[in-house]
Amino acid sequence: MFSMLNYTIKRIYAALLVLLAVTAITFFTLRSFAGSAAMLSLGTDASTEQLRQLERQLGLDLPWYLQYLHWLRSLLRFDLGSSLLYGEKVRTLILQRLPVTLSLSACSMLMSLSLALPLGIAAAAGKNRLPDILSRSLLQLGSAIPAFWLSLLLILFFSLRRKCFPASGFTPLSAGFLPYLRSIFLPSLALSLAETAPLLRLLRTSMLHALSEDYIVMARVQGLPAHKIYLKYALRSSLTAPLSMAGIQFAKLLGGTTVVESVFALPGLGRLLLIAVEQRDLPLLQGCVVFITAAVVLCTLLVDLLGTALHPRTRLTEELPS
Repeated sequence: MFSMLNYTIKRIYAALLVLLAVTAITFFTLRSFAGSAAMLSLGTDASTEQLRQLERQLGLDLPWYLQYLHWLRSLLRFDLGSSLLYGEKVRTLILQRLPVTLSLSACSMLMSLSLALPLGIAAAAGKNRLPDILSRSLLQLGSAIPAFWLSLLLILFFSLRRKCFPASGFTPLSAGFLPYLRSIFLPSLALSLAETAPLLRLLRTSMLHALSEDYIVMARVQGLPAHKIYLKYALRSSLTAPLSMAGIQFAKLLGGTTVVESVFALPGLGRLLLIAVEQRDLPLLQGCVVFITAAVVLCTLLVDLLGTALHPRTRLTEELPS
């Protein structure tokens, strides 16, 4: 118990250091552009008075270290400032867009797991035979297609020709489950294909390793049915690593949906981040970067702790001196 607590404290400490490093990199990178941050936001046609007024508003007239300390203090209160473009709190804008990105990421991972589980089992059961070769080849092809190109193909076929799904926009769950599902299905499918291939490879490898264990060999000798061996015994011991990878992929999707959200015109965090870059809205850009990074670090930390708790031998191996 003490070792697990010690390991958890170390991981939390490392996560906090990562967040601190990200805040420093974000803050100083955005202020290293040519010209002042106020001029970057207002453009070169802004008057001197406008520039000075915005600098006072953003605290840019203070020394750099005071600016950074004030910004960190605001972050601890979850005060990300106000958007220059929308005139609203950045925190409010992020929380409004967060359900879209969470829905997109969660649906994508559910699709990936739904594809990877049966295909991975079939590939392991028919190693180097037709099911194995076909499943790996198809998913390699799917992961090789860029997400934006696949999104356009899906819109062309399912929205414009078949008219099965809307080509753009997002319908919240409160408007009905079916409209919500129709609005999120195509973008989730475009994202999920690229995430399915690594899950399939890892599950196949884990299944093959489990099938070579002594207890599986003994189960075969005793004449247990094949479906019981694969689904009840081999699959159960093979799920931990794929599920851990799925958690990490989910964390990655939280900050990697910009292209798909733009193609499908989804009002998510990725599109909000793109708007902040295009409109040179520095408070909004800083807030989005820090929030997405914090979400990714938190998800990765939870997956790491969960995987370690399920595999005590892994934890002990990391704690033993080399």
